[in-house]
Amino acid sequence: MDNGVTTGTLTGRPLFFCGIGGSGMLPLAQIAGGLGHPVAGSDRSRDQGRSPEKFAWMQANGFALFPQDGSGVTSPDQVLVASAAIEDTVPEVARAKELGCERLSRAELLSRLFNAADYSVAVGGTSGKSTVTGMIAWILAEAGHDPTVMNGAVMKNFVSPANPFASARIGSAGLFVSEVDESDGSIALYRPTIGVLLNVSLDHKSIEELRVLFGDYVAASGTAVINLDSPEAAYLARRAQAKVTFGINAKGADITVDPDSIEQSPLGISAAVIDNRSREVFPLILPMPGMHNLANALAAIAAASAAGIGVGHAAFSLSRFKGLARRFDVVGTSACGIPVIDDFGHNPEKCAATLRTLKATPGRVIAFFQPHGYGPLRQMGEELARTFARELGPDDLTIMCDPVYFGGTVDRSVGTERIVELINAAGGRAEHIPSREECGARIAALARAGDRIAVMGARDDTLTEFAQSILARIP
Repeated sequence: MDNGVTTGTLTGRPLFFCGIGGSGMLPLAQIAGGLGHPVAGSDRSRDQGRSPEKFAWMQANGFALFPQDGSGVTSPDQVLVASAAIEDTVPEVARAKELGCERLSRAELLSRLFNAADYSVAVGGTSGKSTVTGMIAWILAEAGHDPTVMNGAVMKNFVSPANPFASARIGSAGLFVSEVDESDGSIALYRPTIGVLLNVSLDHKSIEELRVLFGDYVAASGTAVINLDSPEAAYLARRAQAKVTFGINAKGADITVDPDSIEQSPLGISAAVIDNRSREVFPLILPMPGMHNLANALAAIAAASAAGIGVGHAAFSLSRFKGLARRFDVVGTSACGIPVIDDFGHNPEKCAATLRTLKATPGRVIAFFQPHGYGPLRQMGEELARTFARELGPDDLTIMCDPVYFGGTVDRSVGTERIVELINAAGGRAEHIPSREECGARIAALARAGDRIAVMGARDDTLTEFAQSILARIP
């Protein structure tokens, strides 16, 4: 890799990341370092003594870490990388303003690095982005390419002693694969060679806003890879300059499957993949369960095809795909055979996919859900309630704690109690227990042989530890 290759005024400049240990900032800091930028940062989690192993690894790998007191911002040449939500009163932000430092959001920096690559693959959509990004990265790596990859989750295929936090892969500066986010509108910043559109459904924005954002994204892509099973995505296909389509149910798609060939198990799914352009058929054996992961695999295969990699080669590569942390991630199985699953499900579509995967095989489901904020709960709470009531059966149980709350002036008028009431009113079974610790005790007390326990939620790195603590409590 040719170090120092970025864009214009950013080339080689020192970067300071506010919240450098976060799931979005850490991989970006890794990539920036790999591209030749001196990288420093601060994080309140480090100041509070949380995740010490992660911060020790970062220091050992060349990241300069400072307390979150402004002491790390020392030069007007530094670029401050900080979330748009971070207030001007945060010491780093105040110090950067005093010195006249340029400030970029995470998405602004990522898009600059991404758009500078000779060949780029972006993955957009309401759900499935991280998994499909990991799949495409693995297919490219298996085909002998050397992609730089930005992901929102740890990609197990790329984990090594040298890179235990493999939500990023540092490869060639000329080949960049990244998931791109519509929730803050930043998807508009990207100009991908290949732009994948997985699905369009309600999450952080109204459907009208999403149509504009995703439509413009499709139009800006050299080749768009579009899921025809998603009506909203299929509607936007007309805006593509060139396209490759996929879908499980859309028989007119370029890449599809023989429905009679689909076989599901608790740990995987297999199918015969059909390339309608050549009328060829290839076997796919995916070591991840769920129809949504079959759709994710078709997306990755279609994207690889758009990049010139054979459908058969791409499908075969995915037989060795290990998945992502916190994406239907089995943290362990108790002595009496109860698996505990750690999952990132946090919006209706993601939660539905996880619950359907669990219900595709026998056994009671105990689903724990931690809302990732009061704002999202207010926006999508009713749809979330319908999802849990619809997808789970009369023997299953949903247990919810209070939302994650990071302080501030957010409207807290709609809480978990309301969502639990709606689930029960719709015929589901749900309990609200404010304390997460007490939720864990309740789940462990209820658990019996034959159950599956799913821990679901986002924006909280401690949920994996919580899932492990439940496993440790089950007799």
